[in-house]
Amino acid sequence: MAKIAYILLCHKDPDGIIAQAQRLTAAGDCIAIHFDARSRREDFDKIQDALATNPAVAFAATRIKCGWGAWSLVQATIYAVQAAAEAFPRATHFYMLSGDCMPTKTAEYAHAFLDGAEVDYIESFDFFASDWIKTGIKAERLIYRHWFNERAHKKLFYASMAVQQRLGLARKVPHDILMQIGSQWWCLRRRTVEWVLDFIKNRPDVMRFFRTTWIPDETFFQTIVRHLVPEHEIRSRTLTFLMFTDYGMPVSFHNDHYDLLLSQDYLFARKISVDAKDLRERLGKLYAATGLHFSISGEGRSLYKFLAARGRVGRRFAPRFWESESSLGRERTLLMVTCKKWHVAKRLVDRVRQVTNMPAVDYLFNESSTPLPDLGGIQTTLEKRTRHRRALVRMLFDYWQTDKLIVCIDPANTDLMQDFYNDKAKVRLLEIECDFTDDYLIGHARRVGLAGERSPQEVIDRLLPTIRYDVKFESDGIRDAGFAGFSRIRQAATVDENTVPLAEFLDIPVEKAREIAATAYLFVD
Repeated sequence: MAKIAYILLCHKDPDGIIAQAQRLTAAGDCIAIHFDARSRREDFDKIQDALATNPAVAFAATRIKCGWGAWSLVQATIYAVQAAAEAFPRATHFYMLSGDCMPTKTAEYAHAFLDGAEVDYIESFDFFASDWIKTGIKAERLIYRHWFNERAHKKLFYASMAVQQRLGLARKVPHDILMQIGSQWWCLRRRTVEWVLDFIKNRPDVMRFFRTTWIPDETFFQTIVRHLVPEHEIRSRTLTFLMFTDYGMPVSFHNDHYDLLLSQDYLFARKISVDAKDLRERLGKLYAATGLHFSISGEGRSLYKFLAARGRVGRRFAPRFWESESSLGRERTLLMVTCKKWHVAKRLVDRVRQVTNMPAVDYLFNESSTPLPDLGGIQTTLEKRTRHRRALVRMLFDYWQTDKLIVCIDPANTDLMQDFYNDKAKVRLLEIECDFTDDYLIGHARRVGLAGERSPQEVIDRLLPTIRYDVKFESDGIRDAGFAGFSRIRQAATVDENTVPLAEFLDIPVEKAREIAATAYLFVD
């Protein structure tokens, strides 16, 4: 059975570290600790004294001062790994933790999970080909030597890099190494750890290279493990659940996140807020429990994005700045149909095609599978369609040789609607207001990844009011925008009540509009 040696890098909260070590070792595992040499000596002494009689606790033989983004973080990890490998010969897996991590599963579950596959868990993506780095320098992390810490000595950091650029001192990655990048929170098998330690002894050239790279904790183990271990024995993922805000800062978890954390397919979570006393207590007791069943739904990241990543007024960050493109044409009319129930909007425009022969396109900015003619490649991806939206729509006008075109747009895309309203063309908007049952909203949440098939009922119960409000908020936002030529039909209205706005929107005779409005299956779910 798996026995885990936890590798703990920490620099504060001695009481929390003591509690974490006692909790993990009480369940039969062990832990090796590196406590930052920058921290207070009395804090380290307190940790040592409290854990001195625990045979399942080891300390790195050497304590060093650690700096964010610097080689010191990797060196501290190596010291802790060496201590663990020597002190715990029966350990089968080595798992990286920080002082902010807490278990979200029982030890029983964790051991069974690791026994289930003979693999290493470490994120490792191609450094140059992947988009893992979202902002800041990329190749410069490797090809230039970094002797100064960017956070502590920003001017020296960038001045040193600029001098190397001017002098042409860029270096190459070691020829036999394929550079990888990924999260520093990994779980490796004992055999892999021993291979890595041997590699460190035998490849001084690679060690010299990494010592002056920037943020090597995201590249060193990721690259070396991929170099040593067959690809089929690597799962490119972390077993620690963590998320980042749109500002690149780690998301902290609080007391009301307990159920969310337990339903994710991870063994630990980072970061647990220091103020989340109840959450810490509940998770602390969890690790030693037995016989528990976990319902994994895995909706954490999409749920966080839906609920929290909406900006300073609880919705969105700043509006997008669309690139300016030429007009659709002054004499052309763009008719936008918006409805949260996409199948209802699709039925409506399909019926419009049948009755009026007017060209119409479904959710071309929301669904990549929307059928479109070949327009030279601009239609191939949602990203291209949205980036070149006016050019795309203009080409559709030209393709069908028409001056009137219908498109479906999701109610959330008010910025897209506004951009078309800013065009010189004539633009009208029709909103289809539908009734939403709880069952439909639950299905919607599952379709868009806010919930899973096995999401606990209490999560669904908390989510439903938010989704219902979100739908209403989008509808209110469309009306508050004051779009000219705005019309609305409703599921709760009669055929006659819906006929007039349809006739105005489509600019067709009332008889034809009534024929469309009377479609029997229009609002059927």
